[in-house]
Amino acid sequence: MSLIVFLRGINVGGHRTFRPSMLARDLAAYDVVNVGAAGTLVVRKPVSPAKFLTELRQKLPIESTVAFCDASDLIRLELEDPFAAEPLDQDAVRFVSIFSQASRKEAFLPVQFPRGEEWLVRIMGSTNRLAFGVYRRRMRTIGYLGQVDKLFGVPVTTRSWSTILSVLRIVKDYERATSRNEGKSI
Repeated sequence: MSLIVFLRGINVGGHRTFRPSMLARDLAAYDVVNVGAAGTLVVRKPVSPAKFLTELRQKLPIESTVAFCDASDLIRLELEDPFAAEPLDQDAVRFVSIFSQASRKEAFLPVQFPRGEEWLVRIMGSTNRLAFGVYRRRMRTIGYLGQVDKLFGVPVTTRSWSTILSVLRIVKDYERATSRNEGKSI
């Protein structure tokens, strides 16, 4: 199963900028696919996370927190349909935060920031190294997304649900193509 890697805080506001597509090219031996400009990588060649992350850090041109998960974690989350009970509001963005390491805290969920009716970030649940929720498109939201780190006691990196679905399409397409090719060689 593919390894999914998320870099934190790159290409934001003109700081810590580089081209993740170039990094993916540098890591071609691992069959890496870049997704967007935020530093989301799908590692399709089976490899231990420790080995890949060591090489990634050597090739990474800037300092960045790295979070990762196995594609099966995202597939499981998609199957659980965590946003089914959340009405789709045009002003809201569904998201997943990926932990950079196992959480040291148990969070009592759901929780929202700030507390009250005018929330900007709502964390609905978590599983393994993933938390999921909804945020509103407001200028102050980014500050409240930073509260997710404090809530779980580890640095997290956040991607929209649409980015996660793009990652899953890449993984599933690759798995289908691989299984078709294996079937032909029998």
